[in-house]
Amino acid sequence: MKIKSLLFVIAILVSQACGTKSGETEGETTDTNAVDETEAVTEEQTSLNTLSEKEKEDGWMLLFDGESSKGWRGYGKDNFPSDWQVVDGTLYMAASGRGEAGSKNGGDIIYDKKFKNFDLKLEWKVSEGGNSGIFYLGQETDDYDFIWKTAPEMQILDNERHPDAKLGKDGNRQAGSLYDIYPANPQNAKPAGGWNQVEIIVYNGTVVHKQNGETVVEYHLWTPKWNEDVAASKFPGLNENWAEVAQEGYIGLQDHGDDVWFRNIKIKEL
Repeated sequence: MKIKSLLFVIAILVSQACGTKSGETEGETTDTNAVDETEAVTEEQTSLNTLSEKEKEDGWMLLFDGESSKGWRGYGKDNFPSDWQVVDGTLYMAASGRGEAGSKNGGDIIYDKKFKNFDLKLEWKVSEGGNSGIFYLGQETDDYDFIWKTAPEMQILDNERHPDAKLGKDGNRQAGSLYDIYPANPQNAKPAGGWNQVEIIVYNGTVVHKQNGETVVEYHLWTPKWNEDVAASKFPGLNENWAEVAQEGYIGLQDHGDDVWFRNIKIKEL
């Protein structure tokens, strides 16, 4: 009986040893990281034009759902221009090849709500040689046919090809800049066809432009320095009161006659 019992114990030990794979040690999980990475990629791929639970809790609001033009209309219009399209989860303006607002049923578009203090985030990309812009604190009046005559503009541009990149002063017409006033520094825009992540923060006159994770512009509205810098730009010749930017206004996207795409447009009121 003792010999049989000893043989039985040995058999159990051998069986347990064979159950451990070669190269593994206790507590190892050989493929968990691979599963986690896959889940992370899937989550990233499906997160376009949505808000996370944390963003919802923090008060963020989507301005574009990726499927419709809900909330948007043409500047000076009560409808959404048909030359703007919702394509593959983006707001897309097709090139007219005729310059600013040259399309037959295009033009600048605005979100149909005014904002005062806010944090705005979105992504854009532009075609080769493309030009567009993001407006904020814009006004809609019968006196001005374009929103840029009343609103600061974060420039969108193919810096490598569009001639505007070499105009203005010190690069103040390149991507990320406050157009024709303050240049984006550092200049970190991606080449044509690449997605750029941008952020515009407005709070009681302080304005910040961020581009691809870096602060590239910071300025202060309604100050003597602001009035001086605006006076040196092209805007007083177009609107003598341009420096008197409103405290509250519309957010707009520009039709400059070139292919441009927008997505992940979200805002948090401050």
